[in-house]
Amino acid sequence: MLSWDDYDQDGLAGGGATTPRDAAASRSFLEGLEVAVPQDRPPEPAPPPGPAEPPVATLDAVSEVQPMPSPQLPPIPPATPEDPAPAPAEALADAVAQAAAHLDAESGIEHGERVTVDQKAMINCRADLNQLVPFKYDWAWQKYLDGCANHWMPQEINMTADVSLWKSDAGLSDDERTIVKRSLGFFSTADSLVANNLVLSVYRLITNPECRQYLLRQAFEEAIHTHAYQYCIESLGMDEGEIFNMYHEIPSVAHKASWALKYTRELADPTFQTGTVEADKALLKNLIAYYCVMEGIFFYCGFTQILSMGRRNKMTGTSEQFQYILRDESMHVNFGIDVINQIKLENARLWDDDMRALATRMILEGAELETRYARDTMPRGVLGMNANTMAEYLQFIANRRLAQIGLPEQFPSAKNPFPWMSEIMDLKKEKNFFETRVTEYQTGGALSWD
Repeated sequence: MLSWDDYDQDGLAGGGATTPRDAAASRSFLEGLEVAVPQDRPPEPAPPPGPAEPPVATLDAVSEVQPMPSPQLPPIPPATPEDPAPAPAEALADAVAQAAAHLDAESGIEHGERVTVDQKAMINCRADLNQLVPFKYDWAWQKYLDGCANHWMPQEINMTADVSLWKSDAGLSDDERTIVKRSLGFFSTADSLVANNLVLSVYRLITNPECRQYLLRQAFEEAIHTHAYQYCIESLGMDEGEIFNMYHEIPSVAHKASWALKYTRELADPTFQTGTVEADKALLKNLIAYYCVMEGIFFYCGFTQILSMGRRNKMTGTSEQFQYILRDESMHVNFGIDVINQIKLENARLWDDDMRALATRMILEGAELETRYARDTMPRGVLGMNANTMAEYLQFIANRRLAQIGLPEQFPSAKNPFPWMSEIMDLKKEKNFFETRVTEYQTGGALSWD
């Protein structure tokens, strides 16, 4: 380290000239810093002696420390010839065998016969429900494949024209706006009711794996339908609280929902099981309520009204959503009727006079409730139809549902006043779906109409 002695009046130790004034200034600057600069100063006196510190242990001292006594362990007994220790490989093999035997005992694995077609049944089947094949009901598997082939999503349909028309003061009449709101109000919760009935009641009681496969597909389609209604409501900027609560607040909507719910409550009890005549009839009533009435009748007035708008180039996006939903629902109804008829065939004792009378009354009640809904939503003629023509159409539909489950028609003079509805249900998705799809379409959350 450099000190002031390394400097002279001619310059720094490392070279470079400086003056005594510069050196004095530098010394004054450094002395003002907190860092101590070495100086030539007398030695400081030694501090007074303090208390003696404890001696530091040395290696010699450590060596004199006595070791701790070792714990006394019990002696290991010597191996005797009568009990030889198993070899490692033999011990591992024994352990694996014991573990496998324990797993088999815990899991209850039984090596029985393979499932055959004759062992399968629609309800109360004791065969393995996890084994899909061999198929007993080929029609159920085919409907599952058809449902997958018909897959669609609500965001794929352009709602731009609907939004513009809905926001226009002169776009729709008051009666037409009422129809749109009532339809979305009922259907937005109706498909949720159907889905809940499938998941909470029907699925676990249908004991055929290929039918369960279709039920899973149907439950997913019900979710898509609810999504579609919500997408329409959101796109049009409707009051969601008003629309989604119609099944509580609008009598003609609430009566239909309440009628269906009473057939779900009994089966939704987790302790409910089929296997008795009474319980099997309860399941049959539920299937008739939801497939023949809820999806087979309650949907038809609203669908006809919205699709009629689409035929007049009004609410074309909403109409297209309803067209695809109607095609799905038609397949649901056909599947449910096949299940009902198969249960009747396999359990003839269920289809007695009382059950036939009850099924007839349920379908007639459904037609009456839907007719009341038609009169509520169409107090005047609109869209080329009125409540009377809709009542006749619902009688025609009721006759069809009765005949499909082997019951006599109740409205012999009823005709179909809307033959174009059958044409719409029969249309193939590919015929117009991709022609109407917008190439650069945004999701509903990204759309801005202001």
